[in-house]
Amino acid sequence: MTMISWQMVEPNKPLERVESPLAEPESGEVLLRVAGCGVCHTDLGFFYEGVRTRSELPLTLGHEISGIVESTGQGAEHWNKKAVIVPAVIPCGKCDVCSRDMGNICAVQKMPGNDIQGGFSTHVVVPANGLCEVPTDDQYQPKGVSNISLAELSVIADALTTPYQAIIDSGLSELDTAVFVGVGGVGGFGAQIAKTFGAAVVAIDIDEKKLDMLSPYVDATFNAKTTPFKTLRKEISEFVKTQGRRRTEWKIFETSGTADGQKTAFGLLTFGASLAVVGYTMESVDIRLSNLMAFHATARGNWGCLPKYYPAVLELVLSGQVQISPFVKCFPLVEINQVFDIVHSRKMLKRAIMVP
Repeated sequence: MTMISWQMVEPNKPLERVESPLAEPESGEVLLRVAGCGVCHTDLGFFYEGVRTRSELPLTLGHEISGIVESTGQGAEHWNKKAVIVPAVIPCGKCDVCSRDMGNICAVQKMPGNDIQGGFSTHVVVPANGLCEVPTDDQYQPKGVSNISLAELSVIADALTTPYQAIIDSGLSELDTAVFVGVGGVGGFGAQIAKTFGAAVVAIDIDEKKLDMLSPYVDATFNAKTTPFKTLRKEISEFVKTQGRRRTEWKIFETSGTADGQKTAFGLLTFGASLAVVGYTMESVDIRLSNLMAFHATARGNWGCLPKYYPAVLELVLSGQVQISPFVKCFPLVEINQVFDIVHSRKMLKRAIMVP
């Protein structure tokens, strides 16, 4: 049997279709038949912006993967024929930092489409460590909500779990206000997740269409393109007051992955606030770090999500508390070059999922 992958041979050059023998999983690995693989801003960073991959090219990109285990290596036999979601960042689970529940900084972690071959392929070999099982019927239809496919669940691997860990790390509660700056894939799903924690949720973006799509799922929306920053900050403060939430300790999540978004998020710091930098950009930002001191605030980055949190996020989706289907669109894998161009040109509101 053979597998078909779409590989990046050189940045800014069309991904190339490559047919090769089906890979054999080694000890502790599984061979997955890919159901779907989401297109993430990070993939575009590798392809268009010169962000370096840790593996040499050619490389198959794609780290938001769901699929069905077709064969296993030694020690991973219990995963055979199961539907799974592959963590976007797979810690080794054995080193010092992993033993202290800090697998996000595991030095030997594996990220599909970066450290190892990724999911823009018919098949992929990944470590069995950290896989998240999806309960399905005999036709591999996810159990729970009836209108979602295994392919659509692929975005849980990053777009949902990464903001979930940022929310957990922030200590968000029902007394708080969560502010998401940039509500594309990651920010939009993060805002929905924050609502399940009971927080008042504010969504900020420069695209009115994105705000309109998300509006039914949050408490307030603001357009940073049409609202001057001082007015924006004042209106959010008034919103917090009318909601009866804490006037301090806002939980701010920068999920735009842009320099302007980072400036906005940092500018919204208030007393005791926490800022989670979830989005990524190669651009530099000029900020006054002393604001952290003056506000007794904190700022931290967020790299992926620990596999232990995946089942909880999956349950939020399968129970209907967080909606995926209205915010994603599936495309045949053969259209990946066209989809990359559309997403990079910001001509699509939904998160693209490539389906072999």
